[in-house]
Amino acid sequence: MTAAQHMATAPAESKGAIVWTGRILSGLVVLFLLFDGAIKLVPLQVVTDTVIPLGWPTDATTWRALGIVLIASALLYAYPRTSVLGAILITAYLGGAVATQMRVGSPLFSHTLFGVYLGIILWGGLWLRDPRVRALLPMAR
Repeated sequence: MTAAQHMATAPAESKGAIVWTGRILSGLVVLFLLFDGAIKLVPLQVVTDTVIPLGWPTDATTWRALGIVLIASALLYAYPRTSVLGAILITAYLGGAVATQMRVGSPLFSHTLFGVYLGIILWGGLWLRDPRVRALLPMAR
């Protein structure tokens, strides 16, 4: 029996707890991404200071554009009808972040793989809260 089939036969209380766990995980990811996008819009000095060692340009136009992309993707992810599209866009964004960190030789577990950790939480939250995703990506027991 797959996890998706198990979810279909689980008691209502269990289903509710699983869906709420997914919503909480997704909410934490959305809050983090909205914050990250917002500091790129301003842009705060910490953004400029952080991108210099990564080899990215320090002009505000680049960071504002990335902030808009990130905020738009996070909002798409938060809205149930477009959550899969948002998850795909955020995954692409995180892939770029991982590649950038790897290119400059950042520490593996704390910096380079941070985007991978965030992506796992992102897709895990979506999997828990959306039965369509569970049906598409069943987990075997």
